[in-house]
Amino acid sequence: MSLVLPTPGADTLRAISDFHPFLSAFRRDLHAHPELGFEERRTAARVAEALQGFGLDEVHTGVGRTGVVGVLRGRWAGSSKSVGLRADMDALPVQEEGDCAHRSVHAGLMHGCGHDGHVTMLLGAARHLAHTRDFGGTVHFIFQPGEEGHAGARVMIEDGLFERFPCDAVYALHNWPSLPAGTVAVNPGAMMAARDDFWIRIEGVGGHGAMPHRAADPVVAACAVVAALQTVVSRNLDPALSAVLTVHSLQAGSAIVHGVPTQSVTVPPHADIAGIAKWFDAPAGETLRKRVAEIAGDCASAFGTRADVRYLPFLPPTVNAPPCAELVRRAATGLLGAGRVFTAMLPSMASKDFSFMLNERPGAYFWLGVGEDVPGLHHPRYDFNDAVLPTGAALLATIARDALAD
Repeated sequence: MSLVLPTPGADTLRAISDFHPFLSAFRRDLHAHPELGFEERRTAARVAEALQGFGLDEVHTGVGRTGVVGVLRGRWAGSSKSVGLRADMDALPVQEEGDCAHRSVHAGLMHGCGHDGHVTMLLGAARHLAHTRDFGGTVHFIFQPGEEGHAGARVMIEDGLFERFPCDAVYALHNWPSLPAGTVAVNPGAMMAARDDFWIRIEGVGGHGAMPHRAADPVVAACAVVAALQTVVSRNLDPALSAVLTVHSLQAGSAIVHGVPTQSVTVPPHADIAGIAKWFDAPAGETLRKRVAEIAGDCASAFGTRADVRYLPFLPPTVNAPPCAELVRRAATGLLGAGRVFTAMLPSMASKDFSFMLNERPGAYFWLGVGEDVPGLHHPRYDFNDAVLPTGAALLATIARDALAD
């Protein structure tokens, strides 16, 4: 009878599973006390305290305003290699509707994107690696603030992240409700789209609603702009390129009170439009930027109004370096089995600021399934699936070891 030896991945997962209760309790405490971007003071303090308790060599706070970086050196001397593992810490301005015992104690704030789970899994990897130190080189555990709309990754970089904490490569994960729990998806290329934001003010001439011929109605012009923008992706881009252009706000005039007669019907002097553009390929992004300005200006002019356009490139696309994506694939396969690792997923049109880090260093961003029955990200009833905490932590720990061994 042959002896079947456990794989290193199985050993790592088993070791981290031994402190699963600690991880669950920590994650639920974070969930109950959400903090918005660059306000993560309690979260950062708890993270720093935990890292110090694990015995890391250095713990730095205030990186990129409220970020935390832990430094852990392996026991094997002689290696100058280094790797970064990153987790985002901030919550959302969303009112939680769930009824779990650890629901948010702060009205209007919740961890609706699973960053509480991301932080906890990275802490799990740090605790395990601090105990074993079975690697050469250095691991930097990067706890990033302000991911949700604040580009906190860019702020950390501008604060000298990679100069102070050199990384040959950097890795991060995001929980993914549409994937079965405990599975992994990683592409050797694009994972998430770029994000541009635009704002358009249509300047007209106000007047009485009963005498519109004496006004220049910005509402009609704004409606024409919104309708025309829907043709950009379908008629101005190569159909082989993926892109999205969404108008998410159109505002003009005074508020409407339903069922109450309007005492003064007025053509407003201006109307405001706001939207986003998503893309992967730079030519598509340039076409979107150009056409938004052209359509807004031409449509407004056709209605006797004027368009003032602001177009802001916000997040670049999140694109994995193929060798780093392959390292994640190998690590996940050794830990979970090939049948639970997907490498040909359609990239998401959502966007993540980890793209700034990937523009500075090679690396990979991957998705960890938390269950297809979990409410979607940013849903008011979303709650991270604690069952996958050891899996995510073991993956991050394994990736660090493999990156330092290559």
